[in-house]
Amino acid sequence: MPWPVHPNGLLGAQGDSDSYRIERSLRFNSADDAYLNRTPASAGNRKTWTWSGWVKKCKNEAFQQIFSNLTAANSNGFIFRFDNDDTLAFGNFTSAYTAARETNRVFRDNSSWYHIVATWDTTNATASDRIKIYINGIEETSFKTTTNPSLNADGFINNTNLHAIGRAGSVAGSYFDGYLAEINFIDGQALTPSSFGETDAITGRWKAKAYSGTYGTNGFYLKFADNSGTTATTLGKDSSGNGNNWTPNNFSVTAGAGNDSLVDSPTNYGTDTGLGGEVRGNYATLNPLTGNSPLVDGNLRPTANTAISTIGMSSKKWYAEMNVVIEGTIAEFGIHTGKTFNTYVGTTVDGYGYSSSGDKRTNNVGSAYGASYTSGDIIGCAFDADAGTLVFYKNNVSQGTAFTGLTNGPYFFAAYGRSVSAANNVYVNFGQRPFAYTAPSGFKALCTTNLPTPVIKKPSSAMDVVTYTGTGASQSISSLGFSPDLVWMKGRSGATGHAIYDSVRGVQKDIDSSVTTDETNQTQGLTSFDSNGFTIGTLAKINTSSATYVAWVWDKGATKGLDIVTYTGNGANRTISHGLNATPRMIIVKALTTASTDQGWPVYHASVAVDPETDYFRLDTAGAVTDLNTVWNDTAPTSSVFSVGASALVNTNNDTYIAYLFSEVDGFSKFGSYTGNGSADGPFVWCGFRPKWIMTHRTLGASNIAAYDSARSGFNIVGDSLLLNSNVAESASGACDFLANGFKIRATATLNNSTGVLYVFAAFAESPFKYARAR
Repeated sequence: MPWPVHPNGLLGAQGDSDSYRIERSLRFNSADDAYLNRTPASAGNRKTWTWSGWVKKCKNEAFQQIFSNLTAANSNGFIFRFDNDDTLAFGNFTSAYTAARETNRVFRDNSSWYHIVATWDTTNATASDRIKIYINGIEETSFKTTTNPSLNADGFINNTNLHAIGRAGSVAGSYFDGYLAEINFIDGQALTPSSFGETDAITGRWKAKAYSGTYGTNGFYLKFADNSGTTATTLGKDSSGNGNNWTPNNFSVTAGAGNDSLVDSPTNYGTDTGLGGEVRGNYATLNPLTGNSPLVDGNLRPTANTAISTIGMSSKKWYAEMNVVIEGTIAEFGIHTGKTFNTYVGTTVDGYGYSSSGDKRTNNVGSAYGASYTSGDIIGCAFDADAGTLVFYKNNVSQGTAFTGLTNGPYFFAAYGRSVSAANNVYVNFGQRPFAYTAPSGFKALCTTNLPTPVIKKPSSAMDVVTYTGTGASQSISSLGFSPDLVWMKGRSGATGHAIYDSVRGVQKDIDSSVTTDETNQTQGLTSFDSNGFTIGTLAKINTSSATYVAWVWDKGATKGLDIVTYTGNGANRTISHGLNATPRMIIVKALTTASTDQGWPVYHASVAVDPETDYFRLDTAGAVTDLNTVWNDTAPTSSVFSVGASALVNTNNDTYIAYLFSEVDGFSKFGSYTGNGSADGPFVWCGFRPKWIMTHRTLGASNIAAYDSARSGFNIVGDSLLLNSNVAESASGACDFLANGFKIRATATLNNSTGVLYVFAAFAESPFKYARAR
């Protein structure tokens, strides 16, 4: 088949998931007052136009213009910007918005790319359709401000005044901080995202495609591919054929840390030979969501304390460099688990660093290692996650193996930089620009293209979340991509119990995680497992007319990390076989029949403590983790069996039990822990994927067990919680953000963020990070 070709640009690759390629992005550093400007020679269509572009946001909680032509502060012009509450605003502005949309969605995912399409069309007879915004191919429908323009009204864009990308038009201020790529402006047409992107059949994610239409009078296409200079005919060149070039201001294409022309791209392609600046993909930057260090220069320079990369490393070999500019102060480079921070990389047990003094440091203990380094030196860091070794280089000279045994990942590259001043800083390069020195053989740049290919490329083929409305009559839920083996339903709008069914026990067999009662036979419960979903009867708790519900569904299998096992208790210590071919990270057990007292829902979770085989918590209560070695027989599960003791919770003689066993699948499921900080700027939790569903539970003291999902909360903030241990209706509590690489707690609730308290979580993916878009 022919390779896809953009009519004015780069071609794609046969057999590549990204058949269309975006070659480069342009970094906008707000501290540099960087922007592009153009003043149209003649007015274009002021009633109808479309803007499309890929956006990777670096700074949060700041006004940041994407596209604007304000003529003066708070004066006539158009605003397309992120507001200081991280919402997106789009529309005409005089002393206030006169025709605009402001989203309820917040945009504070700094780990990946958004695709944003926005249209202005006052010729549309439907007032509410005159402004449209699309995020990653999906139309935005939830707004805190909705002011419709008048029919056939002229807007400010396409007038003959200065237009700016990355700044507030003619006004110096509100500079954008981040990366922009593949900007298309279509003068005279209101288009949909399908003109610029499409859904990938293999992964389910939104991806770029070539625009093949016309541009109109003032239309333009900026691909930032010519970095031979910073002129309007090179870096600011219009590739639409119109010659509507843009003048770059305060950008650099000079080799080195100041280079703003980078290969950080929303498309994955290329071969890594170790040179840096060659493979395209979503690159690691330093992560502003850990809250430990303010960041500048495209989130590649820390200005205080340790900052870690947005991509974690659990396997393969990785290389990064740090450019050093220090005068009389310290710098440090290395890796970190991201769990407990202090000033320097090696201050805590979670960091391993090479200091400018020449020492290596971990757990705040330094020891002689290599040469000291200072301004002008390049420090290379080579981490072999498979072997667990860490080697540093000074100006391409190996300083020897600094640390071994580092196999309990994920680890993140970490850097310490002292100040925002030019005289005291460090610049990190993960490969989005050429390395100063070729990486050691086999070591790669840290970007999505080089990440391992996930076993489950499209998570909705193995786990999904679906919402539905009750009808009071039998109905089929038929929107799934598989026949489920585990279906967990809960009413959202009313106080109804949970309804859990699985294919091992069969249809109509109902158990409820909020109570201790035995399995019940519900003839009008789940009545069939179907090839693309399931069918339910008239049971009130799952199908009351007009009530709203959610169903969490899983497919079982070793590659999907779920096994379902039934067994009969014998009252004695024993092992029970499972088919995961991997060690379970979470086990949920329920007695289906009980000879005497109902025993509830004991849960094994590998992260509740250093010795989880002696601990359990119950899914049906708000209780803390309990230490009792007779539940799991003080024996850790293995890749073939799990153990139960003599406790009635799991092994009463002649009682029957069901066990749901979950193992971790890279890019699909994660079972871990985090420590709360009691702040609305809560912990960031790496998952290696964009979550679809998460569960959190406090391990110390009484607290409910909460579940969140992306189907009920269609955008950030995710705050619609359901309690697994209760029948209460959905409520807004324990807010968090779902991100392309994990989640971040955004609440101070006991439910998920008490200061200094350990929480465990379970998470399932919407998209592996290799393919994920920012949320």
